Amino acid sequence: MEPTLVAVAHGSRDPRALHTARALLARVRELRPRLEVRLGHIELSEPPLDDVLRDLRGEAVLVPLLLGRGHHVKHDLPGAAARAPHLRTSLAGPLGPHPLLVEALYERLLEAGWTPGSAVVLAAAGSRDPESAADTRRTAGLLAERLGGVPVVPAYASAAAPTVPDAVRSLAARGHHQTAVASYFTAPGRFASQCAGAAPGRAAAPLGDHPALARLLLHRYDQARARPGGPLRPELLAV
Repeated sequence: MEPTLVAVAHGSRDPRALHTARALLARVRELRPRLEVRLGHIELSEPPLDDVLRDLRGEAVLVPLLLGRGHHVKHDLPGAAARAPHLRTSLAGPLGPHPLLVEALYERLLEAGWTPGSAVVLAAAGSRDPESAADTRRTAGLLAERLGGVPVVPAYASAAAPTVPDAVRSLAARGHHQTAVASYFTAPGRFASQCAGAAPGRAAAPLGDHPALARLLLHRYDQARARPGGPLRPELLAV
């Protein structure tokens, strides 16, 4: 049997987050019906990741529903794997950066009514980890290319600068007065709502259960299987 895919979400007090994660994993199961897929959370939501791993046997691949190489990916996931010595575990890289992620961002912007030529603020959670910030900037660059070269400025809900309002003001100072906000969040929650509320115009929905995200989840799973126990090398994250 193939190793169990354990999708690891951050967790949220917003009940829409759990609903969204389950809807995304339903798409994953449709794409690969024979694969066992489980959901675990780092905090705030049920079921906790430790409980999910405790109930499994054999092999598992932990795939974070996270968008960059921050603290949760580097510390929480390896810690959870270490607390489950009865399992043979592999750790997948975060979802971003990747062209499939950019395609989902692009389509969410179109759904929100983004018009060609308008600048975009890529609103993310934020992290003190410089590699996480680098991943977000890389995604912003890829999204700018996908949108035909319009400016895409990363902004953050916490732990990093600029904020969404500051990014909007910066773009306005450069002559970009029509700005949309792209939601660089996998699911609804406090930070996603905070960033959308700061948008002066159109704000895209979180990535949610977009089909491209389901394909990307399986891609990260397959990558991890090809290099079990191997390091999360940065050069692998955009492919």
